[in-house]
Formats: sequence, C-alpha cells, structure tokens
Amino acid sequence: MNILVIGGSGFLSGHVAKESLAAGHSVTVVTRGKRPAPDGVTSIIADRQDRAAFASAIAETKMRWDIAIDCIGFSADDAQQDVEVVAKQCDHLVFVSTDFVFSIHNRPFPVDETFTGFETLLAYGKSKREAELVILGASGQLPVTIVRPCHIYGPGSLLGCLPLHGRDPQLIQKLRDGETLKLVGGGYFLQQPVFAPDLARFLLSCHGKAKAAGEIFMTAGPDVVESRRYYAIVAQHLGVTAAFEEVSISDFLRDNPDKTAFCAHRVYNLIKATSAGLAMPNTSLVEGLRQQVEALENVARDS
Repeated sequence: MNILVIGGSGFLSGHVAKESLAAGHSVTVVTRGKRPAPDGVTSIIADRQDRAAFASAIAETKMRWDIAIDCIGFSADDAQQDVEVVAKQCDHLVFVSTDFVFSIHNRPFPVDETFTGFETLLAYGKSKREAELVILGASGQLPVTIVRPCHIYGPGSLLGCLPLHGRDPQLIQKLRDGETLKLVGGGYFLQQPVFAPDLARFLLSCHGKAKAAGEIFMTAGPDVVESRRYYAIVAQHLGVTAAFEEVSISDFLRDNPDKTAFCAHRVYNLIKATSAGLAMPNTSLVEGLRQQVEALENVARDS
C-alpha cells in the first residue's frame, strides 16, 4: 500500500511509519522537520497549523494514498483539514482519538463504543470529541475510521501511566534510589495500556475492512492491571522493588482540576474491534515494558 502518516517523527506516528515499512508498504510522512523521520520514508515538510502551506504541500505531491492516518489531530480544525485536504488524495482516512473523550462520571465497566457520556469541560478530551464529529461527518465522502486508544506506551516514550508519576523522566532513577512513588488513589485505578507497535498495526488493519468504515473503535492492550502493578513491573525489570504512597484523590483533584480524566478505571470492551477483524493488540504489559525500559536505558548510556 501507499500510506500517508500525518506526523511521522513523533512517538506513535513514528511507530506507525516503522510498522508500515516493516510490512513492505511505501510510506509518506508529514512533519515540521524538527526531528528526523524514520529511514526509508518520504517526507513532506509542512506545519499543519499553517493551513494554506499544508494544503499546498499535500496537493503538490500529486500522490494517491491507500490509507491516511492522522496521529496528531487534536481539534475540529485539524479534522476539517483532514476532510478538506487529505481526503481528496486517500481512499481511507483513520483518525487517532483518545479515551479521554469520555467523562469519568457514570461510565459503565467496562466501557464500550455505545457509551455517550462525553467530556464537556476538559479541553483535551472535549477537543478530540469535536474532531471526531467532523471526521464522522465525512463518512459519506470516503471510508473513515476513528480509533480511541487508552494509555499508549513503548520505546520512544517516557514511563508512567498515573499522576504523580505520569510520563516521569526521572522514574527509573527514582526507583533505583528506592524513592517511594506517590500515586493518586494509591494506584488502584485499573488500566489497560496499549503497546505502541501493536496500536500501529491496529490502525493499519483498518484498511479494507468493510466493518471499519464509518466506525469508532476502542483499542487497548491484553492486560488489565492496577496502575501500581504497572510501576511494579518497571521496578521488576530494574531488579528493584517499588514502594507506594497514596495521594488523596480529592486533594489531587482540588489542586489539579484539569486532571480528572486520570481518576477513573480505564478498561474497555473490545468485542466490536475484534468482530471487525482488526489486528488486536497482543503484547503483554510485562514484555512491552521490558522493551521500553531497555530502550530508555540504551538512550541513557549513549547520552
């Protein structure tokens, strides 16, 4: 296939590009050129926030893509750009959304795609939901698919899935030093982290699936764990033991009202995606975190 990745040099978008290349596809990425793109891709240098320049850069390629995957769409304007510019030159548009579109209130357990309790206050989740609606509005124009991942992890990203140690650049050192980790709610919120290469393959598998056209899918990893278990696994890979201290949920939310999305179980029913024949994530959390820890330690040694 010919594949367009909007992004390409970032965390998830980089994995999408690499997995596409590994599968033998031709890959074009759109980036600002601030970071190197994966070897083997064709790069379009454009800032999507410069709407006119972005449109010109895409049109000038005169290319046709089998699938376009937007990994860096965060707003209705970004989604409108996909519909007005990218859709003209692709056969299937996939938009990466987030589970943060959901409110934490009155959500079922597990959550599936029929739940309509959407976030209306927090900017990130609210903007992603507004983008989803724009993408869905184009479903009569071409096949479109929206994917809602939960916590994404893997090589190329920082460790940590829950405040106060979410994406913590010092997490490995803190664990090695025997520092007690402070976790909201004691780290008992359930999570279902998804390994970035698995998610990339899931996104690619949307192409050619009749049941994926015009649909929204939850996606998550195979393991449901307490958040504190995530940190215990990281510690295990380092050969140390993790210790935890509970941070009051009410105190945390009082001081961080913009972080309510983290204070809920993030567990999802994946039957819809399985039934559609998509490539379901299957990397265990233990194995995925092993690879992420190893990658971070390699970077530390080389720096």
